[in-house]
Amino acid sequence: MLYTILKLIARLFLPLYVREIRIQEPDRLKWDGPLLLACNHPNSFLDSVLLDTLFEKPIWSLARGDAFRNKWVARILHSLRILPVYRTSEGPENLHINYRTFESCLHLFREKGIVTIYSEAKCINEWRLRPLRKGTARLAIQTWSAGIPLRVLPVSINYSSYHRYGKNLIIQFGDVIESTDIPWNEPEGKRHQAFNEKLQRSLQAGVIQLDGKDQAGRKKIFQKKYTPWHYAWSAIPAAIGWLLHFPLYFPIRVLVAVTSRYNDHFDSIIAGLLLLLYPFYWAGLISLGFFQWGLYGALLGLAAPLTVRTLLIWLRQTD
Repeated sequence: MLYTILKLIARLFLPLYVREIRIQEPDRLKWDGPLLLACNHPNSFLDSVLLDTLFEKPIWSLARGDAFRNKWVARILHSLRILPVYRTSEGPENLHINYRTFESCLHLFREKGIVTIYSEAKCINEWRLRPLRKGTARLAIQTWSAGIPLRVLPVSINYSSYHRYGKNLIIQFGDVIESTDIPWNEPEGKRHQAFNEKLQRSLQAGVIQLDGKDQAGRKKIFQKKYTPWHYAWSAIPAAIGWLLHFPLYFPIRVLVAVTSRYNDHFDSIIAGLLLLLYPFYWAGLISLGFFQWGLYGALLGLAAPLTVRTLLIWLRQTD
């Protein structure tokens, strides 16, 4: 229930945070399972929010195990369809939990479910693909060994910015990896290596490789162009949108900046808080407008999300 509610909220309000999403072969968003989404991981849990929002079917995700240490948090995460995966650095005594997680994934695949795994195993805000870990290969090969006709879909997620409001995204799908792509007559280590080499090539083709200081390159690739007409008609509603949403956005940004110190989770935390709080803030704008100015005030509050969309025309698009 919680997952369904939050997915609905994200679908309604994510367009207020994301300016544009360019998707290669968007028909793949309608695929059924058994399907393993093997992704790069540039932007913390916002990556999962995006995929959950875009794919039609529910998605389970694998996340770092240390987030599950508190039992109440673990219950909430499980209700959000998130399963733990522990690394050695998070305690060797927890590695046995990975076997349970993989068994849960096999059960989901037997039920034609979809699972997301982040093949780099760590989130870093950058424009390049890092070396892949073995977890994706192990899960895929274990699933095929159980006789499940799993498809592995490489997913490359690219962001125009990690610190600015209003994202432009490019999502590219690679060639599907199936059991026939694996040399089953080779030892286990060779099978894992063959899988990772194929996945690496596929993700490498979809991940935009840029130096962190290459602002001109990011602008050339990600920038959405607007005409003078766009700027002319949007100026007033954009100014209204800035005034209406300043009390929500800037305190959140300052708080997250102070607590996170602009780490690799900064952008995702802001996005998560805005998605959770905006329905209440919007309702408050409508109520305040009605009590202050009657029907016209309520209509202004009702139109607040549209003013955000016009504001995105004016905001800088890349870091």
